[in-house]
Amino acid sequence: MPRKGANVSLSSYDDIFSTEQSRTEAGQEHVQEIPLEELHPFEGHPFKVLDNEEMDKTVESVRALGVVTPLIARPDPEGGYEIISGHRRHHAAELAGQETVPVIVREMDDDSAIILMVDANLQRENILPSERAFAYKMKLEAVKHQGERSDLTSRQVVGKLEAADIVGEKSGESGRQVQRYIRLTELIPQLLDMVDYKQLAFNPAVELSYLKKEEQEQFLEAMEYAQATPSLSQAQRVKKLSQSGECTLDAMCDIMDEVKKGDLDRITIRNDVLKKYFPKSYTPKQMEDTIIRLLEQWQKKRQRNQER
Repeated sequence: MPRKGANVSLSSYDDIFSTEQSRTEAGQEHVQEIPLEELHPFEGHPFKVLDNEEMDKTVESVRALGVVTPLIARPDPEGGYEIISGHRRHHAAELAGQETVPVIVREMDDDSAIILMVDANLQRENILPSERAFAYKMKLEAVKHQGERSDLTSRQVVGKLEAADIVGEKSGESGRQVQRYIRLTELIPQLLDMVDYKQLAFNPAVELSYLKKEEQEQFLEAMEYAQATPSLSQAQRVKKLSQSGECTLDAMCDIMDEVKKGDLDRITIRNDVLKKYFPKSYTPKQMEDTIIRLLEQWQKKRQRNQER
């Protein structure tokens, strides 16, 4: 049971309160308490539920107040309920030791459920590029499918907007940008992770998504060889190599080994060179700290010699 008078962090409310639309709907629809074990994630749910600092804050709030905004779910023909909106709240309730959560149960077809699931989650902040990419892809397929149905009465498909424009409308993205995000789903996992961790820029990543999977694998080797990530120009040139059937590892290494604008004032030491002088367990940060410390010692010794 929620505790009265508990000290609650307001910043954690983002994961408890949903959109204004869902709050309005919650007041109009029947809310029922459903055991946590009867609820399971939406199939193909593209948004990650992470045990991080934000989740810790959400758990704290759930312990204090319970889950304030009901989850939205639909009956599963095989038993239980499929969560459409509220995966983070469900997980927080598990961690908080709750046995049940408030749920609005709706009968929804697959397309309507996908559209609601994506729109509800895109209201959140800090969405990873990979999450947005797969969410847009799912919604685009659902919107197209709705448009093909002869019995269509859904309000999602109206006017003369293209399907991609409709997909991006809720989040303020153009249809063109939606399509660019969807291109990211063609990246191999290693490259997509680099986009999520901001190690690979968005625009070059879109260009690399046109490479065949085996070419993308080789491109990872080319980046390792050059100890660099591609500029937009370099990624576009690699894409052209792929389209012309000339995308070899050597050709990609040649492109990646070029000095990029802005790199002229930077010194790069290859990993295979550095690893000769450091234990295998050393991280790049530990190697950098050690190098800086040794340089400082060398500079002090040099200054002393000059003062003599």
